[in-house]
Amino acid sequence: MQIRNLSGKRIKLARAAQDMKQVDLRAALSVDHNVEISQAALSDLERSKRSITDIELDAFAKVLDVNPMWLLYGDDLPKFNAPPLKSK
Repeated sequence: MQIRNLSGKRIKLARAAQDMKQVDLRAALSVDHNVEISQAALSDLERSKRSITDIELDAFAKVLDVNPMWLLYGDDLPKFNAPPLKSK
């Protein structure tokens, strides 16, 4: 199996830590953030069989009250040496 995302397992962990069912998570994503995701797609995402968009990642982080960087990297946050890009 090819892993298609890094955050799926952490989404499942954060959801379980809040004693939230998939149906509850899907409802919160839809109502609060206008992100529609089917039960099958959420299940595939949590099993790292489906990729995640940046909009979905942001919505998951907000609903689950976790840092989106944690969803991406867990406790091994990378250190970035380059300064942020400057707008012109």
